[in-house]
Amino acid sequence: MNPEPHSPEPVAQPAPPSPPPHPAQPTTVSEAAIEPLRPPGLRFMLAHPAHALALGFGAGLSPRAPGTVGTLLAWALFVWVSLLWQPPAWAWGLMIAAALLLGWWATAITLRQSGANDPGYIVIDEIVAFWLVLWLIAPAGWLGQLLAFALFRFFDAVKPEPVAWADRAFKGRGWGGAWGVMFDDLVAAFCTLLVLALWRFLFF
Repeated sequence: MNPEPHSPEPVAQPAPPSPPPHPAQPTTVSEAAIEPLRPPGLRFMLAHPAHALALGFGAGLSPRAPGTVGTLLAWALFVWVSLLWQPPAWAWGLMIAAALLLGWWATAITLRQSGANDPGYIVIDEIVAFWLVLWLIAPAGWLGQLLAFALFRFFDAVKPEPVAWADRAFKGRGWGGAWGVMFDDLVAAFCTLLVLALWRFLFF
């Protein structure tokens, strides 16, 4: 009786390689665009004159409340120029108009090269708008200027209507978006002047 032949044991076949994982893709095109952008540094500010102007020559680089720092800079410059030069009202009007146009230009370039839409580090809008307030309430004393500063910061930071509407009206990285950055601060300046006018009318 011949022994029953042993059947060969099956050889384990290597598992087929698994397909490489697909790289994660954003679910929408805009998902990558909502990644927060880092605030720029000194190198970015010095890379172009428009950057330096838009960032308030460094005021916008403040790690906290750059808008408030920019408004304080505007106040200090207004007082300094008024004491040193004592320009007439019409000269202040021309300087503010020129600063508005230059700020619009500087903001457009800074938005395009930073990739942001309305970043807090652009403070030329606060500077020009608060100059407008101080010019129109002149010759207000320190108390009146302090009240104007507090009101302007409230309207600019909290953005009640119609400042919130102005903030939504123009967005983007072109000339329209740059005008939007300037526009909501001008509306905040208008609201500040309106409250001060009502205060004077009711109590003085």
